[in-house]
Amino acid sequence: MPQEPKKRHSRARQGKRRAVIKLERPSFIRCLNCKEVILPHVICKYCGFYKGKRVVALKEKEKSKEDKTA
Repeated sequence: MPQEPKKRHSRARQGKRRAVIKLERPSFIRCLNCKEVILPHVICKYCGFYKGKRVVALKEKEKSKEDKTA
């Protein structure tokens, strides 16, 4: 059989334990190349640069989608 708690913990003790568990807003930085707001330590999804160097060659948006709508 699993063990059961001997006594109930008070609300204050429960609050102290849960005080550490909290959500934090992620910090953002500006891309050095295109100045868009991105997460740190991540390749820029707008221009493909990371730490000032091109890492991924992004494809240009296809104009065929625009031609179909027009």
